[in-house]
Amino acid sequence: MQKFIKIHPNDNVAVALTPLVTGDTYEIDGTPITLVENIPQGHKFSLCPIAKEAQIIKYGNLIGLAKEAIPCGSWVHTHNIKTSLGDLLTYSYDKNVSPLPASEDRFFAGYRRPDGKVGIRNEIWIIPTVGCVNNTATAIERQAQQFVQGTIEGIHAFPHPYGCSQMGDDQENTRRILADLINHPNAGGVLVLGLGCENSNIDVLKSYIGTYDPNRVRFLVSQECEDEIEEALHILEELASYVGSFRREPINCSELVIGMKCGGSDGLSGITANPVVGAFSDLLISKGGSTILTEVPEMFGAETQLMNRCETEELFDKTVSLINDFKEYFKRHDQTIYENPSPGNKKGGISTLEDKSLGCTQKSGSAPVRDVLSYGDRVSTRGLNLLSAPGNDLVASTALAAAGAHIVLFTTGRGTPFACPVPTVKISTNSALYEKKKNWIDFNCGTMVDGTSLTELSEALFDLVLETASGKQVKSEAAGFHDMAIFKQGVTL
Repeated sequence: MQKFIKIHPNDNVAVALTPLVTGDTYEIDGTPITLVENIPQGHKFSLCPIAKEAQIIKYGNLIGLAKEAIPCGSWVHTHNIKTSLGDLLTYSYDKNVSPLPASEDRFFAGYRRPDGKVGIRNEIWIIPTVGCVNNTATAIERQAQQFVQGTIEGIHAFPHPYGCSQMGDDQENTRRILADLINHPNAGGVLVLGLGCENSNIDVLKSYIGTYDPNRVRFLVSQECEDEIEEALHILEELASYVGSFRREPINCSELVIGMKCGGSDGLSGITANPVVGAFSDLLISKGGSTILTEVPEMFGAETQLMNRCETEELFDKTVSLINDFKEYFKRHDQTIYENPSPGNKKGGISTLEDKSLGCTQKSGSAPVRDVLSYGDRVSTRGLNLLSAPGNDLVASTALAAAGAHIVLFTTGRGTPFACPVPTVKISTNSALYEKKKNWIDFNCGTMVDGTSLTELSEALFDLVLETASGKQVKSEAAGFHDMAIFKQGVTL
């Protein structure tokens, strides 16, 4: 078993792949390194003496500055490293684009909708326009399970606390995300449940939904009927008749859109799971498919790598705005831009935001950036897309689903049971998590430590994605978890 890894030839730290003990000596690049401290799994140790204020290099990039002199063989973490990042930066476009060669077609069994879109689930969704009818929506969901039969794979409500007493961008965000979900092809049918007096009422929301099929999308205003639950069940029975008519058929994987997200990261995230997802992304894109990378605050410190992969200078400029607009958002609220990583990240071995971001962006693989999306936008360009959304797991994953992701790949070193509106594949960075939480984790990348290759794991993940797209339930689906969250930035009336 490999005990440590030096990720890049220029690195002056290595990462422990298993707990290492004081006094152990390892030969690295022909030089014996004796550990002067215990090194937890996923944490870093110095490969040479590092002077105070000197750069600490990992992934071949700067991840921070030494707070103090660090002897060779020492544990390098938050106690002796600090971020090197500043606030708003000026960037220059240094184009470094390498188009991926095409690869052979692959297929999955999905649902072709009348408008030409493709779904990987044939569900009925209940979308409340406002938090006031959340309990009504969940009551309807419970009573409607009688209609889950044949090719209907689920009936799910998506409660949220918004839709009224909102202003400006918040109100716009709510309307756009709800409309995106209403239009999502994983839903064969949708009941839009309103109250009647809310800001984002059904009449207002219709302009965001656009053209819709009345066989697929139905509306109910609770204040306008005597018994909204009874009326909703009648509508759902009619929707079930329509949705039950769909059958799976072979569909080219070029029509898949896959979201990529990480949460509860650890020191192995950028070494195992995230690179595997990046290789998967390249593989799907080589077959004509699309992926979406989000979590803008977790691009800080690695953003230039994405900027230089933009196909055009226009996309470079949009990526600069993507980064700086989010930094301005922090500043408007008098918050520290680099108040990251989280306590769980630090416990797992991530020391600075640069450390986290350089690991996080491994999920993007090597493909060119083809488009940059604002929050609430939907994917319209095949290939790698960047999406504006925060790092919060549920908000970002919901944004990925709203952008058109059929599936979200979620890498984690700590574990989490949550799900978003679309199948959420949990991918562990380490085998201990996989063995402990098999009720959460769908795929284990921890075997890279034992010698499983990146290519082998990315191809296995690709197979799992096609199986999931063809109907195989992921762990969170089997548990009955379907959640959503909308990005809130401003005032509540």
